[in-house]
Amino acid sequence: MDLFIKILLLIVFFGVMVYVGLYSRRHATDVNGFVLGGRSVGPWLTAFAYGTSYFSAVVFVGYAGQFGWKYGIAATWAGLGNAFIGSLLAWVILGRRTRVMTQHLDSATMPQFFEKRFGSRSLKIVASAIIFIFLIPYTASLYNGLSRLFGMAFNIDYSVCVIAMAILTGVYVIAGGYMATAINDFIQGIVMLFGICAVIVAVLKSQGGFLAALDGLGRIEDPAVSSTPGIFASFFGPDPLNLLGVVLLTSLGTWGLPQMVQKFYAIRNEGAINKGTIISTFFALVVAGGCYFLGGFGRLFAPVLDPNGTGTPIGGFDNVVPTMLEGLPAILIAVVVVLVLSASMSTLSSLVLTSSSTLTLDFLKDLSKKSMDEKKQLLIMRLLIVVFILISVIIAILQYRANVTFIAQLMGVSWGALAGAFLAPFLYGLYWKRATSAGCWVSFLFSAVVMVLNIFVRASFPKLLQSPINAGAFCMLAGLVLVPLVSAFTRPPEQRELDRIFSCYDRTVTVTVRDSIGEEAK
Repeated sequence: MDLFIKILLLIVFFGVMVYVGLYSRRHATDVNGFVLGGRSVGPWLTAFAYGTSYFSAVVFVGYAGQFGWKYGIAATWAGLGNAFIGSLLAWVILGRRTRVMTQHLDSATMPQFFEKRFGSRSLKIVASAIIFIFLIPYTASLYNGLSRLFGMAFNIDYSVCVIAMAILTGVYVIAGGYMATAINDFIQGIVMLFGICAVIVAVLKSQGGFLAALDGLGRIEDPAVSSTPGIFASFFGPDPLNLLGVVLLTSLGTWGLPQMVQKFYAIRNEGAINKGTIISTFFALVVAGGCYFLGGFGRLFAPVLDPNGTGTPIGGFDNVVPTMLEGLPAILIAVVVVLVLSASMSTLSSLVLTSSSTLTLDFLKDLSKKSMDEKKQLLIMRLLIVVFILISVIIAILQYRANVTFIAQLMGVSWGALAGAFLAPFLYGLYWKRATSAGCWVSFLFSAVVMVLNIFVRASFPKLLQSPINAGAFCMLAGLVLVPLVSAFTRPPEQRELDRIFSCYDRTVTVTVRDSIGEEAK
């Protein structure tokens, strides 16, 4: 009976996802519709698309498990950072300007923005290559986290889980493009909101309630981490400096991730941006805050995870959250599986759409000697979705078989390279006329080189930067310094071209009182 409930929920979930993909085909008949949904997506769909692309099995299984074990209840700071820096401030600072300038420049992807804002075709090509290369390890990490939960709930082989998830995601993205992902993201987001709340209540109840669980956490000691009593139940935890690196990478990093920023390209209007800001922040507060808060109680399960007191959980950090959930009722296990499946498939769909559209529009189309009409562009994008998913599936399976690294490390490398390369050029490109293409080049190369070296010669890095998380946060902060510094000593674009680009912010529009209070004529 328990297995029947789990399978039934999965069948319903998969059926809805595929139906939405087929239903959305009418919105994916041209490039603008397939990639951006015709730039007419409302606040709820955009906000949920942003949030579900943000949080996946990487957060729920990988990050919540690893950082909850390391920092205790203080890991919740990462969730709060995701809500207020990664969502609220991102929407306020980037949302409106991104929507206005990208439409003005007629750019559908982040590499196209770099080309048209800085007048460099080479920037576009290199940016598209960075996106394609570094999104692959992130995608592989999604499969890893999801498949561990599937293995716990159904005892299904890892490879079968990976292949099934890849096929189902590919079907609805290929059929319906951005609109299919946006509608499915909304449905999946609702599941995530209710699911995470139910799971937190159930896990804490199994430990005697919140106060009893907090008291139990405060009694746990790990001399290898800290000699301070009750450190895992404290405000900042045993290692505030490294925790800050986690907060910066997972929060500020979204400002430079193409699959996140491109959500602003598609939003409908000013009112949708204002509403979307509130919705997205609330979503992040519940989902991200809830995930890290839940993970913070992971050490309560140390008798199962670490019976010998080694300080490292059996099966690695990725095994912490699945172990916390093993004793839950069958219906809640089914909810958790659908929750994490929702989070992972929404993020995966966003990644494959971003990667395929970028490679088609910014790389292949630009290098093609013949003109590429819209029908051919759509065909190539759909084919590249298949290629991207196939490559990431192979890497995910090989990574699992060889046990190369943890989920959080895979994501740290990906986020660090992408956010470090793009955050500063994109932010300065929206706000500062003096930013130059040379500043962009330095940011691109610096972050890509640092993160690649972090993979292969990590032991040579300073101790603080040996973690991919901290190295990624360092790249982002370095970019914010390097871009203005290099721009100050390099030749700026022509003033006439800059005036044309930034004229979009000075254009006069007429709106109703409902959208802007304005002033009455005297």
